[in-house]
Amino acid sequence: MEQVVVSPKEAQELEQKYRIIKRSVDARQRELKVHLTICTDDNGHRLPIDAPVAKYTPPAYQDVHNAAHSVIIVGAGPAGLFAALTLLEHGVKPIIYERGKDVSERKKDIALLNRNEGLNPESNYCFGEGGAGTFSDGKLFSRSKKRGDMQRVMEIFHYFDATDRVLYEAHAHIGSDKLPTIIRNMRECILSHGGEIRFGEKWSFPDLPTHQLTDLPTILALGHSAHDTYRELAQAGVQMEAKGCAMGVRIEHPQRIINDIFYHHQPASVIDLVGNASYSLVTQVQGRGVYSFCMCPGGHIVPAGSMAEGCVVNGMSASHRNSPYANSGMVVELHPEGTAMDALDYQENLERLAYTSIHRLTDSPVPPSAAPAQRMLDFVEGRASKTLPDCSYLPGIVPSRLDQWLPEPIRSGLQQGFRDFGRKYPGFLTNEAVILGVESRSSSPVRIVRNPETMQSVSHPWLYPCGEGAGYAGGITSSALDGIKAAMAAIDRMMN
Repeated sequence: MEQVVVSPKEAQELEQKYRIIKRSVDARQRELKVHLTICTDDNGHRLPIDAPVAKYTPPAYQDVHNAAHSVIIVGAGPAGLFAALTLLEHGVKPIIYERGKDVSERKKDIALLNRNEGLNPESNYCFGEGGAGTFSDGKLFSRSKKRGDMQRVMEIFHYFDATDRVLYEAHAHIGSDKLPTIIRNMRECILSHGGEIRFGEKWSFPDLPTHQLTDLPTILALGHSAHDTYRELAQAGVQMEAKGCAMGVRIEHPQRIINDIFYHHQPASVIDLVGNASYSLVTQVQGRGVYSFCMCPGGHIVPAGSMAEGCVVNGMSASHRNSPYANSGMVVELHPEGTAMDALDYQENLERLAYTSIHRLTDSPVPPSAAPAQRMLDFVEGRASKTLPDCSYLPGIVPSRLDQWLPEPIRSGLQQGFRDFGRKYPGFLTNEAVILGVESRSSSPVRIVRNPETMQSVSHPWLYPCGEGAGYAGGITSSALDGIKAAMAAIDRMMN
């Protein structure tokens, strides 16, 4: 391998000639640099671009039509799908229950939602094949370095038709336009090898004594929005606890502002070479973290709720990341208080508050999926926004006093956080930016307590809670890794 630091123009020339195995943009100085790792042969010669990608051992999936062992998986998000694929590698039959629809049918329901033609509570941006991440960007990045073999996750995505870039980019990104095809390929693999996927079937906690279920492990990969199922689990005595989480808003700037701030007013010709700028911001306000989350350069804001009278927003980018808008979650750290069900209630009440702020407190009719919005500087200075800027949010935005109805400490945390970011990055705090409410599902507010060694629920050992919804992951890759771990734990329990 050969590591080089070059200009964007030189990077483009090298990428067109040689096999690159790692790439990242360094925007710390006024002159942008690109860090490349170029693949070389044993003699140190650079390999051409058409050389084979870095070799990895492809997964060997077994036929499980007549397998002796089966495992139930609840949820077909990244944790559930990677758990199922892991079971196939070990000759165990996965039986997946997915309350939502497959990605193709799910797309139709999301299109209706974006056109304000109604929310399907079982098929939306939260529920359905691929989970919440399928239509909310497809970033393959995790801050944690201790969760497991992340490179193997990238290799499996590549095996199912992700581009070569997932094998080497520092912050790999598939895109919401590409990820559904990869998810579909995974489904076809699971089915062709004898696994089962039961779409439109909502799993319920079995009304059976625990000893009758110990031979059929159940991996709970529910996702962060299955509040009804979490309440059912709590009523059945499954031990759960409130966990730290973060909630706030989704903020959108014109992408040109973000490019100017973080790429130091580079010309469009340079931006075309390196792609639109992104950011990762964090500050402390009265002992709470205030930070950006799921930043989407060249992206769109989407309706991401699952309640009829609740408003939730999220962000996504297509693979080219070329829209004129840049959006990010801006959230405030919340410390756990009360029970797990109290934490769910807090989240749901915030989403209802966002809905009520425009649907019940305004005189004129409001589209069903519209979101409350306020200009950024107006929010910080505590005044109404008489007009709103253009926005990528298709269902529409409605002026609302987020500065008045957002609860403490979210309101004051965001106001001071925006001031801090504006001081550090002049131009960031601007009325050209708009905030939408609410970004409430950055992570699950509850955790199903499990044994850290065996991955089993401490109260119901035949349950293997995993992934983001169960409180043990924070995105696509970390959820996939946790699903793999849960599958391996279930296999170990059955085989030994």
